[in-house]
Amino acid sequence: MFESVKSLPDDESEGPAFRVHEWLTVKYESEKHISLHWRSEPISDMVSDSVVALVLNISREIPKVVVESEEATKTEEENNKKAEKVIHALLVSLFGDVQFGENEKLVISVDGNVAHLDKQSGNVESKNEGLKERVRGAFQWIQNAVKPIPLSVS
Repeated sequence: MFESVKSLPDDESEGPAFRVHEWLTVKYESEKHISLHWRSEPISDMVSDSVVALVLNISREIPKVVVESEEATKTEEENNKKAEKVIHALLVSLFGDVQFGENEKLVISVDGNVAHLDKQSGNVESKNEGLKERVRGAFQWIQNAVKPIPLSVS
């Protein structure tokens, strides 16, 4: 969420503290209290607002998820099918000509250059290094968007 979060040395603060985007200092005061310090400017006000919202959301109890095993299998299969369709559609929107090849691979053609993408491993084979890197990067980005890191079920 925040690109730049740096821990402050102990000599700059009396207890644990960190700086967010060089605009805001967050200090640990006690087990139930923190303090925020910033210069009143539009950007630092926005950063402080988002840190306050983050802190308030941390204090909420995370709801437990209960999943039935049979339904979970069906739902997982349905989600995988939907994810495959979305991945294919996004690759088509980025590269144009995307065909299904052998062994679960996608064949991507751009300006006469061809790349073969293994959907399972994410490996890309192509004679054109530029296309190879573009496909690899796009696929990783799409995978992260479509299949984010799952929350543990307890």
